[in-house]
Amino acid sequence: MFSFLRSYFSNDLAIDLGTANTLIYVRSKGIVLDEPSVVAIRTQGGPNSKKTIQAVGKSAKEMLGKAPGAITVIRPMKDGVIADFTVTEQMLKQFIKKVHDSRLLSPSPRIIICVPSGSTQVERRAIRESAIGAGASQVFLIEEPMAAAIGAGLPVSEPTGSMVVDIGGGTTEVGVISLGGMVYAGSVRVGGDKLDEAIMNYISRNYGMLIGENTAENIKKNIGSAFPGAEVREMEVSGINKAEGIPRKFTISSNEILEALTEPLNSVVSAVKSALEKTPPELGADIADKGMVLTGGGALLRDIDRLLMEETGLPVIVAEEPLTCVARGCGMALEKMDNLGSIFASD
Repeated sequence: MFSFLRSYFSNDLAIDLGTANTLIYVRSKGIVLDEPSVVAIRTQGGPNSKKTIQAVGKSAKEMLGKAPGAITVIRPMKDGVIADFTVTEQMLKQFIKKVHDSRLLSPSPRIIICVPSGSTQVERRAIRESAIGAGASQVFLIEEPMAAAIGAGLPVSEPTGSMVVDIGGGTTEVGVISLGGMVYAGSVRVGGDKLDEAIMNYISRNYGMLIGENTAENIKKNIGSAFPGAEVREMEVSGINKAEGIPRKFTISSNEILEALTEPLNSVVSAVKSALEKTPPELGADIADKGMVLTGGGALLRDIDRLLMEETGLPVIVAEEPLTCVARGCGMALEKMDNLGSIFASD
């Protein structure tokens, strides 16, 4: 009886639990939370030493690389799956608490969560259990390419092939969808994080400078591109000189960043090509007509649509608001939950 009451007072949620950001969609309200998937944990010393959560989300992300010894800043999701189980559960708890107004009863909502199509049974069970630990009454899983396709407004339930490429923080998901099911799903563990890492390594190799994750991400957003363009943009960056051990400023150009990003971007291109190879010919004809849709934060990288267009020769469209596509798709699945059985993933 009590659990019925709790779930009655709770709104159903759709959660895009991403490597970089977590988005929460509340039924009939839309997306209400968009925060980085980062947690700051403070370890208290002394006789009764314990770990407490200092900050979650945006405030925790600002601490990345700047925290003292007593505070550890963790990104509990790695490559789209859970790397640190307990921290993920606590993070979900905090986020769910933020979006629920009712203070009388602790919320017990039905939750839909996105999982990468390449995740194993163990990884899916970890995601399901952490959501139940965070207070969910029921948990349904949906594969990311499916959610991205629904969010981008593709005709997923019709007998025509739709191709979606979702470039997230930890993984790139490629899916071919027809009649409400996945005909092909591929997943490579290359995403925004790998691009940042490539920039950090390039600057360390060629300039002898060390920069942090946030700086690398800023460089990628400001002057990063996936295809050689006519104009060359420059940016001033600060880092620590490895030889002298002293902070220095230096200028880097967009052509150098293009060179740094070549390798991870090639992995994305080869994932798209292998998806096209394994697509049945009839659906391939549909894709040749309509092209593929790019979603996820990686779709915001300058000229990435041109790179894929040149490499595959197919039309490439970047979805509207690619960052929130998966969460919106999850939300649409939530609204029509009772009559969309086939789109949910099994464990």
